[in-house]
Amino acid sequence: MINKRSLGQSGEAGSILGFGCMRLPLAGPKSDEIDLDLATHMLRTAIDRGVNYVDTAYPYHSSGDHATPGASEPFVGQALRNGYRDKVLLATKLPTWMVESRAHMHKLLDAQLKRLEVYQIDFYLAHNLNLSVWDKMIALGLREFMDEAVKDGRIRFPSFSFHDSYGLFEKVVSGYDWVMTQLQYNYLDQDYQAGRKGVELAAQKGLAVVVMEPLRGGFLVNQVPEESVRVLKAARPEWSLAAWGLNWIWSRPESSVVLSGMSSMDQVTENLTLAESFTEGLFTEKDEAAVNKVREDFQKRLQVNCTACGYCQPCPSGVEIAKNLGFLNQYYLFDSETLRNTCRFFYAAQIAAGKEAANCVACGECQKKCPQGIDIPKFLARTAEIYQPPKA
Repeated sequence: MINKRSLGQSGEAGSILGFGCMRLPLAGPKSDEIDLDLATHMLRTAIDRGVNYVDTAYPYHSSGDHATPGASEPFVGQALRNGYRDKVLLATKLPTWMVESRAHMHKLLDAQLKRLEVYQIDFYLAHNLNLSVWDKMIALGLREFMDEAVKDGRIRFPSFSFHDSYGLFEKVVSGYDWVMTQLQYNYLDQDYQAGRKGVELAAQKGLAVVVMEPLRGGFLVNQVPEESVRVLKAARPEWSLAAWGLNWIWSRPESSVVLSGMSSMDQVTENLTLAESFTEGLFTEKDEAAVNKVREDFQKRLQVNCTACGYCQPCPSGVEIAKNLGFLNQYYLFDSETLRNTCRFFYAAQIAAGKEAANCVACGECQKKCPQGIDIPKFLARTAEIYQPPKA
């Protein structure tokens, strides 16, 4: 049974923290080389401490493009052996951009069941529903496919993930009898994509709401301007920046589960502690005022709405897109030329030869795949101007 406030089984309350398997620790330089021992330890530690929602997807940790099956689903299947599968609600996603027919949807689902080593998936999400795929998926029979998969027991709860405007979100929500939606939401992105209005609409319609990117791919921890850090520390000196982002989401009554993108054991430990210590009413009006002040400052400085999801990769020209765009945002967080020069130093040290923004040839392949709809070539050109100016 699904509880609106949290996702639980048999009616019990579920964990407000879920475990997303898109950014698992790596054992090598390639994205499909998951550190299986460490990642398994992280996931099982989370489950042992009450996390009961595990999220993966067909392309996560792929070494190729998003039409290549990644290493995340097989990892999850292995990690949930020895009784752990029975302790969680398992979610994975139909790669909508690959679908050619209704029969193809069934074929993909069957392959994912084998990769996950299960006979049933709890939440099966139509992945990344946006303007470019929604009408196509309806025409190909998405609704009928979901009904058939529920009827034959391969999935329990038809759901969808979303990266697009509120107007389309309204259309999708009313377009089928969904059980859950997964969408981007954090204190910075309250009016971005479906945003706050989408979260509230979903809850109003009775859908469970799983929040992704609560820390904006680590941006709200690693790239907060110094003056904003001071505002938050003055309000709650005992809270980390991660605590601010997660507690803000958990204080929203519409939120069911938060996926924080944990990629290290330290992050797992911190996030579990935060989830265990959160109580209703913890986030006060004073805290809300502090967040609003920080949000205003961010909005003035933020150059590009990249969450480092990786959907734009691989780049045909070899550019590390998310890392380059992160450096663009980081540059504008600082007013000091000394600190901006420090950014230039780290850019030269951390962006490998051939992967710099200047290598972008504006082919547009990344922009087609970006769930945020970002004009990536334009921002890469701006990054190159800052970090790789033409020599005099």
